[in-house]
Amino acid sequence: MPLTDKLENVIRNVPDFPKPGIQFKDITPVFLDAALCDEIATELIERFRKQNGRIDAICAIESRGFFIGILIANKLGVPLFPVRKAGKLPAKTKSFTYDLEYGSATLEIHTDVVKPEWHIMVHDDILATGGTAMAAAELIKAEGGYVAGFSFIAELGFLKGRDKILPYSNNIVSAIGF
Repeated sequence: MPLTDKLENVIRNVPDFPKPGIQFKDITPVFLDAALCDEIATELIERFRKQNGRIDAICAIESRGFFIGILIANKLGVPLFPVRKAGKLPAKTKSFTYDLEYGSATLEIHTDVVKPEWHIMVHDDILATGGTAMAAAELIKAEGGYVAGFSFIAELGFLKGRDKILPYSNNIVSAIGF
């Protein structure tokens, strides 16, 4: 069975979460299937490499980006570093604040994790509006890295998040689109 079919059968819709009118795509059931997680990581690597072969590190976005991100990093034999919400990283950090639909959010990165000229794949669970992935890209650039591209388990195309991150890299892959 193709990966997209498997994901359509596993990712569940949760109506009216986190607020009325939202049809939430819950990917947490994916993590109950180790073989499926492995297949997602392999597929994302293959799709990514078709466009750009060099990956020196993975930047995984808190928190669901960590799950598949570490599998990708391990398969490639490259380091993984996290981007987290403000106040969650223990050492010296750089922060980036970005606008949300109602308010703002801040992400942070340790200042000693990005090596100059590294080609970094940014990984998260879902591409929605693109704000979080864009913030991670800004942090990578600020630390001297190069955004090689982005990978996601799922992309919500109707929210046009791809448009927000396209200026950082045109190498954007996802295992399934909705």
